Amino acid sequence: MNNLSSYPLVSVIVNCHNGQAFLRDCINSIINQTYKNWELIFWDNCSSDKSKEILESYSEKRIKYFRAEKFTTLYEARNLALKKASGDYISFLDTDDWWSANKIEKQIDLFNTNRKLVVFYTSFYIYRKRKKTKKKISNKNLPSGKITQNLLNSYNIGGILTALIKKKVFDQNSFDNRYEIIGDFDFFVNISIKNIFGCVQEPLAFWRIHESNTHLKKIGLQIDESENWFKNNINLEKFRGYKFDGFVKVIQVLKIKKNLLDGKKILALKEIMKAPFSLRKYKFLICFFVPIKVLDSLIN
Repeated sequence: MNNLSSYPLVSVIVNCHNGQAFLRDCINSIINQTYKNWELIFWDNCSSDKSKEILESYSEKRIKYFRAEKFTTLYEARNLALKKASGDYISFLDTDDWWSANKIEKQIDLFNTNRKLVVFYTSFYIYRKRKKTKKKISNKNLPSGKITQNLLNSYNIGGILTALIKKKVFDQNSFDNRYEIIGDFDFFVNISIKNIFGCVQEPLAFWRIHESNTHLKKIGLQIDESENWFKNNINLEKFRGYKFDGFVKVIQVLKIKKNLLDGKKILALKEIMKAPFSLRKYKFLICFFVPIKVLDSLIN
């Protein structure tokens, strides 16, 4: 890859708010990519820790630092960072996650085999910091092609962690600033209606589960946002013909988790009994009888 100008530029957007704890793992995984024609758009959302100091310790010209004028929601921050991106393709990596070294290269190679694709995502590992274990997100093949119904059934594309997206998608689409948790889901469902997705079944990214994960700390907000999304979208013309049963089940599972973690086991049991019998229902029934202090590791 001697002549980088002959390869499309990939803009990697890292949104950061006090992300010093795992930032080096994140940055190193970008710098160590086998695909070299990238730029890193580092959007500092008013951090007060050593994130900027860590970033400035890298003597790398492809890193471009921007600091927000004021603190914003994550999805507004992503929209602002997008305005600084010059790449033909866009990718996002949060400060607590990281990639395999060949992630971008494999995705670009596959884009070159199918020009109709606008998003290429990959499988990924869930890495649990406390146990130092990793688990593949699914042993089944993840969907490709027209995947709107798949996304409504089960949102398995890893948030935005694994996606490589053609820049032109953002000419007519952006993240909804109203969301704090489900903005990735909303974005991908909306663009999937008219666009084709590709998938690399090999896990090429790591989603780190730790005590400060937003999706764990704000599960109540995730429920509220999901219920509002359902109410506002189920009757829209663009979703005519799609089924929302799977999405409703996801909300139900979130409610069970929240009630269990809050110690409201009777409310959790009522939600569990509404669900049809499945391995997940059996798992939740087991959780009903274990101490609250060990629930987090069992149900997340």
